[in-house]
Amino acid sequence: MTIVYALVSRQKTVLAEYTATSATGNFPTVTRVLLSKIPTHDGTMSYVYDSHMFHYVVENGICFLCMSDELRKHRIPYAFLQDMKQRFIARYGTAIPQTAIAFSMNDEFSRVIQDRMDFYNSDAAEHAVDSIGAVKSQIEDVKGVMVENIEKVLERGEKIELLVDKTDRLNQQAFKFESSSRNLRRTLYWRKMRGYICVGIGITVLLYLAMVSLCGGFGMKKCFSHS
Repeated sequence: MTIVYALVSRQKTVLAEYTATSATGNFPTVTRVLLSKIPTHDGTMSYVYDSHMFHYVVENGICFLCMSDELRKHRIPYAFLQDMKQRFIARYGTAIPQTAIAFSMNDEFSRVIQDRMDFYNSDAAEHAVDSIGAVKSQIEDVKGVMVENIEKVLERGEKIELLVDKTDRLNQQAFKFESSSRNLRRTLYWRKMRGYICVGIGITVLLYLAMVSLCGGFGMKKCFSHS
């Protein structure tokens, strides 16, 4: 189980988010589209997108969302969301987030998200979730969480937008690969040229030393003596 992305938002206004360094893909774009579809009333939901799951909990109009790469396990992501929600409310309350501007809490709370994400991605998380009674009772409710394919909530234009975003990412990766290949060819060329120069210098030095030896020393009197 790996949680790779998480955020806190008020409808489409993202207040804080964190992305694991190992994560790749266009999930930030998918998330922004998904946020516009999430109801503002309290509730929980999970969406399937490609090989990932988006899980969210909404409370008092604030959405706590994460993405994991495990399609069939929901306990850890929802334990993570409950933990993140409790820490967020303890720090900011319920009133401040209702008027906060985008990313105003990101500098501070993204570090909290990272810390809790690291914990729930560790082996210790399974034991902690199973042993803590309060968390275990909350996770039991996950069994009734509805799971849908994200395609059901996306409109045609949004699907095209997401597809273009993926294509752009592939084009960027191809450009990076081409640039890397060009840099590699340039590096190999100059390495070869340095090799040729070193060989040339070595041959020149050897020829000079041979002439010095044959001509009777560095003065080369034998070779350049006047009759």
